[in-house]
Amino acid sequence: MSEATAPMATALSGYELLADPQLNKGTAFSEAERDAFHLHGLLPPHVSTLDEQISRALQSLRQFETDLERYAFLRELQDTNETLFYATLVANLEELLPIVYTPTVGAGCQQFSRLYHKPRGLFLSIPHRSRLDQILAHPRFDGVEAIVVTDGERILGLGDQGAGGMGIPIGKLALYSGCGGLHPATTLPILLDVGTDNAECLADPLYVGWRHARVRGQEYDDFIEAFVSAVIRRWPRVLLQWEDFAKTNATRLLELYRDRLCTFNDDVQGTAAVATGTLLAAINVTGVPLVEQRVAVFGAGSAGCGIARLIHTAMCDAGLSESEATARFFMVDRDGLLIEDMPGLAPFQIPFVQKRPAVDGWTLGRPDRIELLDVVRNARPTVLIGVSGEAGAFSEPVVRAMAQCNERPVIFPLSNPTSRAEATPADIEVWTDGRALVGVGSPFPPLLRDGARFRVDQTNNSYVFPGVGLGVLAVGASRVTDGMFMAAAKALADASPARDNPRHNLLPPVSALREVAAQVALAVAMQAHRDGDAPDVAVDQIQQRLRAKVWTPRYVPLTAKET
Repeated sequence: MSEATAPMATALSGYELLADPQLNKGTAFSEAERDAFHLHGLLPPHVSTLDEQISRALQSLRQFETDLERYAFLRELQDTNETLFYATLVANLEELLPIVYTPTVGAGCQQFSRLYHKPRGLFLSIPHRSRLDQILAHPRFDGVEAIVVTDGERILGLGDQGAGGMGIPIGKLALYSGCGGLHPATTLPILLDVGTDNAECLADPLYVGWRHARVRGQEYDDFIEAFVSAVIRRWPRVLLQWEDFAKTNATRLLELYRDRLCTFNDDVQGTAAVATGTLLAAINVTGVPLVEQRVAVFGAGSAGCGIARLIHTAMCDAGLSESEATARFFMVDRDGLLIEDMPGLAPFQIPFVQKRPAVDGWTLGRPDRIELLDVVRNARPTVLIGVSGEAGAFSEPVVRAMAQCNERPVIFPLSNPTSRAEATPADIEVWTDGRALVGVGSPFPPLLRDGARFRVDQTNNSYVFPGVGLGVLAVGASRVTDGMFMAAAKALADASPARDNPRHNLLPPVSALREVAAQVALAVAMQAHRDGDAPDVAVDQIQQRLRAKVWTPRYVPLTAKET
């Protein structure tokens, strides 16, 4: 019997077995299993197939009126029967991804305290910092290989959601399993509860988090250090993903810990990889070489600068010098274009500031700052990327100016959720007469081009991080490097339908995310081997290791463990 169908022994029975989401099969328990585990009477007599259960789940899901109701239903299903949840998700990625992940997960975070019913993951709070080792030590977590952690301060474009931010690690790990194939028993969502500055949360009598102003400074750093140290003691080879930390902490914590354990920040590096990969795919359509691209980024936080850094590396790999590549970036934040000697610059922003002589002579709308529209009119960028969380920031004048200076402007309003996008694809389509190459962070309705529906490319991290996690864990990489994310970006570009036909999409459909993850995982694993970060794996073992790591959601026969 193959490993995938080998029986699993358990000492649970009756209600205890039905209450375990990793083992529960609901009405799919066989007659023999019902005999062995005392399930007769607790279940209706019909023995269902997994396909029948999926059909029943979809019928129930589709009867709800709102996506938030559908989100709550799927979260309940995940907490009741993980195999059914993931089988339903994998078979219906295009329909369910916007509910499990962005944009609906944003509303799920905002309503987390009202939707909370069953425990999932870990809430580690500052009042319990002395108990971290004790909490992590539970045998239930022995098989953990991948952690997604947030402190809830910068949830999508919604800001501080406190304990409600737990919805993001849960959602991300659902994609690790649904798209990347990691077994859910090996994943662990964690919320670091350091308080919140969200007044609505603190005033809400139903708020489930620690009711305290958000802790900052040395006390915050000490708590993060205690957490990382405890994780390393518990799981020395774990993959830890930082998620939705504020820009003051995201890059700083990544740099502090990236060589102490196998870790990365998806907002900084995953966003960079998907944006770079989609840009490389767009070059096949525009015909403008990478070394001739000029990139304007609106939102010069950790995500925006992460994107700039990876595209900059790609430009240098293509032949530009460091200074030549740097001059091609125009980073715009709330105070306008970042220029040398501007006060208040963060360390990660400084490498991408423009020299003052470069902007001398520009025609400006106002004398005291250089706005985004000024940048587009004067610098004439070929690419416009938005990671600001500022809805409508790509106004009609900005987009029309992009279209005026480019035959095929590349415009990526990437902010999530949908309500925070810098522009809608429909508006961009009208303002550029259908010439723009558009990538968005959340799903939008298709456009109408030449009388046919044209899918809008969802330039979202879900195209990258599941494959990165799969590749890293399959070969036991000791760290996650920028080279791995460049490999992931190139693998994504290689999967572009536009490579074969420039009239096609830049990215594969969401329904193909599981196949994309496999391609990205192979590229990441090969890069880890080339760089010496997976010394225990021979190159001819990589494909086999990847296949062995991929979990397919189906029921495993259960047998009673002898006591």
